[in-house]
Amino acid sequence: MKREKTYYFLGIGGIGMSAIARYFNSMGHKVCGYDRTTTALTKQLEAEGIEIHYTPNINLIPKNVDLVIYTPAIPIDNEEYVYIKTNNIPIKKRAQVLGEITTDKKCIAVAGSHGKTTTSGMIAYILSKSHVGCSAFLGGIVKNFDSNVVINPESEYIVVEADEYDRSFHQLYPTYSIITATDPDHLDIYKTHENLIEAFKQYGNQTNKNGKLFLKQNIDLEINEDIHTERYSFDNIESEYYAWNVRIYKGNYYFDLHTPNHVYYDMELMGAPLYNIENAVAAAAVALQCGVTEHELRYALKTFKGIKRRFDYRIKTNDFVFIDDYAHHPQELSTVIKSLKAIYPQKRIVGVFQPHLYSRTQDFAQEFADSLMPLDEIILLDIYPAREQPIPGVSSKTILHKINKMTKYLCGKEELINVLIALSPEVLITLGAGDIDAIVPKIEEAFLQELNIQ
Repeated sequence: MKREKTYYFLGIGGIGMSAIARYFNSMGHKVCGYDRTTTALTKQLEAEGIEIHYTPNINLIPKNVDLVIYTPAIPIDNEEYVYIKTNNIPIKKRAQVLGEITTDKKCIAVAGSHGKTTTSGMIAYILSKSHVGCSAFLGGIVKNFDSNVVINPESEYIVVEADEYDRSFHQLYPTYSIITATDPDHLDIYKTHENLIEAFKQYGNQTNKNGKLFLKQNIDLEINEDIHTERYSFDNIESEYYAWNVRIYKGNYYFDLHTPNHVYYDMELMGAPLYNIENAVAAAAVALQCGVTEHELRYALKTFKGIKRRFDYRIKTNDFVFIDDYAHHPQELSTVIKSLKAIYPQKRIVGVFQPHLYSRTQDFAQEFADSLMPLDEIILLDIYPAREQPIPGVSSKTILHKINKMTKYLCGKEELINVLIALSPEVLITLGAGDIDAIVPKIEEAFLQELNIQ
């Protein structure tokens, strides 16, 4: 019988960290940790029996800890991090641990500047509803699971979201790799887009020679000839996998899935933004490769409810719609807002955006402004700093001044709900990867009361 181990997590509330914490907890190990703020996710972890504290305190680090697992988002001057490093306590990055967990399994890893959470969530759900099964470590809460982790010791497959931040995905050597996008991001780490491309290239070339790499059609990477590579796209007929004859009926999308060997007619995807069809094509390509049957694939796509904070409907009535989304990169914002305008072309759309990171705001201020422009009214919250110290001269005003329209506002979180009620939007969307999610339930409650909805 294996000895119970003690794992301590620095930054346990992170979406990727919490998945590993849940995994070890479910295996019967002792799991505890630190995070700087309490969230809905940390409360769930505590309810599952994981002890968490929210103020750095070296006395709360277990004396007999077997391994400390940390996120690169933890500042290097954090009191606990300094103590652990100084006292030579065993410590590894989250990505290293994830790499070790996947070593003995057939790993399915999804990388990309955006689209990776939904695509990996779809793959995990499809496999879990099939005879194939899987374990999974995901970067978002899949609504069907109400969790970011799936544990199935019986399956040989493990699905992971491959994070490009801090080159974390270089710890993975997948059987099946997917790359959804290579748009510039995390330039605080990579400095140039070329360096980021090089990192994606290395990740792609780490695909198992007996496996397969699925590349989005428009991505140009130099991949070794001995790695079997296939392309997928929304509707590009030059791809091995693509959607055709896309239509909408009663809020759901229908499409014909073209693959190298077969056309699957009339696939159905539950009420989702249009861009999710491309994610579904990628997920289906991998699932079919793993042996999922047509019937299993159809059922899973039809019943996939999506990811929390990914085009997440909070209120939906004839007169008012409230959607929350994690989008925090200009390309993501543009894609989400374009979908919103397509679904509600005649409605007045108000968007609330919380920029994430000073460095990202500095790098993409004009792109952020351009992507937000199609909104009828734009509200900017202060920048969420995450792991960063302020950069002089960089604030949400940097974006605000570049938005070439009058209907733009800078707002504090304290007065946000009153401002939104006063604006009386027909469609409201909240956007960002910071702590904006903490105010979403309050916005929802305020509008339910305002609209007198039970």
